[in-house]
Amino acid sequence: MAQKNYDAQVDSLMQLMTLEEKVGQMNQYNGFYDVTGPAPTGGNAAVKYEHLRKGWVGAMLSVRGVEEVHKLQKLVVEESRLGIPLLFGFDVIHGYKTLSPIPLAEAASWDLKAIEQSASIAANEASAVGLNWTFAPMVDISRDARWGRVMEGAGEDPYLGSKIATARVRGFQGSDLSAPNTIAATAKHFAAYGFVEGGIEYGIVDIGTHTLYNQVLPPFQAAVDADVKSVMNGFNLLNGVPVTGNAFLQREMLKGKMNFQGFVVSDWASTQEMVAHGFAADEKDAALKASIAGSDMEMESGTYVAHLAALVREGKVDEAVIDEAVRRILKVKFELGLFEDPYRYCDLEREKERIYHADHQAGVRDMARRSMVLLKNEGELLPLGKKQKNILVVGAMAKDKNSPLGSWRIASDDNSAVSVWEGLSAQNPYLKYIKGPEYFDPEVAFVQEVKVNEDDLSGLEEAVAAAKEADVVVLVAGEHGFQSGEARSRAEIGLPGIQPQLIRALHKANSNMVLLLFNGRPLTLSWEAENIPAILECWQPGSQAGNAVADVVFGDYNPAGKLPMTFPRNLGQVPIYYNQYNGSRPDPQPIVFWSHYMDSEKSPLFPFGYGLSYSEFAYSDLKVDASNPKAVQVEVVLENKGKRAGEEVAQLYVRDLVANQVRPIKELKGFEKVYLQAGASVLLRFTLTGRELGYFDHQYKWVVEPGEFEVMVGGNSVNVLKERFVLD
Repeated sequence: MAQKNYDAQVDSLMQLMTLEEKVGQMNQYNGFYDVTGPAPTGGNAAVKYEHLRKGWVGAMLSVRGVEEVHKLQKLVVEESRLGIPLLFGFDVIHGYKTLSPIPLAEAASWDLKAIEQSASIAANEASAVGLNWTFAPMVDISRDARWGRVMEGAGEDPYLGSKIATARVRGFQGSDLSAPNTIAATAKHFAAYGFVEGGIEYGIVDIGTHTLYNQVLPPFQAAVDADVKSVMNGFNLLNGVPVTGNAFLQREMLKGKMNFQGFVVSDWASTQEMVAHGFAADEKDAALKASIAGSDMEMESGTYVAHLAALVREGKVDEAVIDEAVRRILKVKFELGLFEDPYRYCDLEREKERIYHADHQAGVRDMARRSMVLLKNEGELLPLGKKQKNILVVGAMAKDKNSPLGSWRIASDDNSAVSVWEGLSAQNPYLKYIKGPEYFDPEVAFVQEVKVNEDDLSGLEEAVAAAKEADVVVLVAGEHGFQSGEARSRAEIGLPGIQPQLIRALHKANSNMVLLLFNGRPLTLSWEAENIPAILECWQPGSQAGNAVADVVFGDYNPAGKLPMTFPRNLGQVPIYYNQYNGSRPDPQPIVFWSHYMDSEKSPLFPFGYGLSYSEFAYSDLKVDASNPKAVQVEVVLENKGKRAGEEVAQLYVRDLVANQVRPIKELKGFEKVYLQAGASVLLRFTLTGRELGYFDHQYKWVVEPGEFEVMVGGNSVNVLKERFVLD
């Protein structure tokens, strides 16, 4: 995204700034008082208010709404000495008021244009309420479904994650960052947060450079290449050093080798929390270490504004460190057009017009149905008929209008989703509904853990009796929307509470079942996958949940989603991922000494890239031409052998068979989403260059080695055609 060069304006402004004013630009506060009311007169709120008036605040968090934003911006612009405008940041993760599916669900669409449009819708609404900065996208690669924040990312693969990171940054920032309907994006969490041990939030990461360079960093590099304006560090340790205080990560890698031009912002109080880690002696030491390490703006801790100026005067922090950070921050403010018009995001009429706009609702409905993954469909039980009678819908989640919104939707209105029952019954008026047992305590909150019903089976008998009389039972089950997200780690990742008992009881009464799954992570579903004939992964679909589900269930939309994360057979397989390494004894042996579990298969329940359709797609005639080693050509024929038009995500995987650093058994290196009419076929072409065939060595040098490679193409990471070629 081309932007005007503002270096001269930034330098001119910095010559006018005092040390305290520079440090102030590195300080972000959370909203701390009712902006529309009188100014605070005492306590910490009064101190923060005075800092705003002095120009000692560079950004605000969680202040939203045109009236509130305008008032604070006016305070700073008109009363501080230099009138440097504020950034207004917010967690716009999968929408503002109008919600798309959670990001992991969007990743299941493998539809980059739709994902970019989804981020654009979010930016459109967020900018309409005065916001100009989002703390998204999360681009952490993760292989561990226990970690609740997998719902925020794009799954386990760095290639897919990189493509999606680019799409989301472009969606948020548009082609002109100064336009009033775009916002600055943030790639987070730098780095390796998705590899926390045990999937436990705020934890420990211990990985080598091979994994860091080839799995963790590529989506961040993609975001940087897309001109992302900020990068957020995180709460985790990486190899013994908190990432907020990690100079190797932030200075050597991000700002150095990766050539990041924006600014780094800490996660919430992560500077201060380096004391708890045992890395900083106190808050002053934390401010010293974070700033020197390259953390440019501090979110909420307050250690910078309290200590950095003194640290400079004491000679412990070079003022050049401060200057570099402030230049980066000011440049983004110039690029957003805030110096030209500090109130460009403050349009009351636009605020009224854009919130919950019909175009946004249509957009997120389409995104939701593109995200759904058909996991099983024995006997073509789906789609159901719109005039089909004697269908029973069961489950407390069927009429839930809150849970389908998912986590990280703090601006949206509670109970604003279209429920599954509303969506289904609008398209088939003959449906019957039985609630059955409660799944969760209906009183839920973003900052509290969901209370799960573990033993109360009230309503089960009624549901079983009704199931016996039905032709088809549609069960709505899964996790609550607040069971994934930050601090929602789970030690067990099956269906929560009494739900397995309910499923088994209903199945015993009527095996002709459709399971609609709502969840924010891969789940262990071995019994369900073996016994239930039709399973649709709906994820947490957002504002238009019920309508999107109905579109798929009744066949108006032919599902085309593919899994961005592997579904394990059981918890003992976690972390599980498709791009594994062979190890020294990969193949079955007649004796015990080979790589396996004694009590479980090694293979996944549903592999990465997997997803069915109401159509049937076939691959044939895979050919590879390596006559030009700089552009290896791959061709394959894709045919729709089904009776319906539909979309298929053709996936290309590569394996470097012998390398100086052992390569995974397969790595995604290309994909194309193709729409085909029934009976139609198409010749697909892929090109493999050094970018697809190489890897980073331990010195972060890109290496492409000659030798034999294997190419695999298919509809998922397991069922593939294979060919080999030699790269000279």
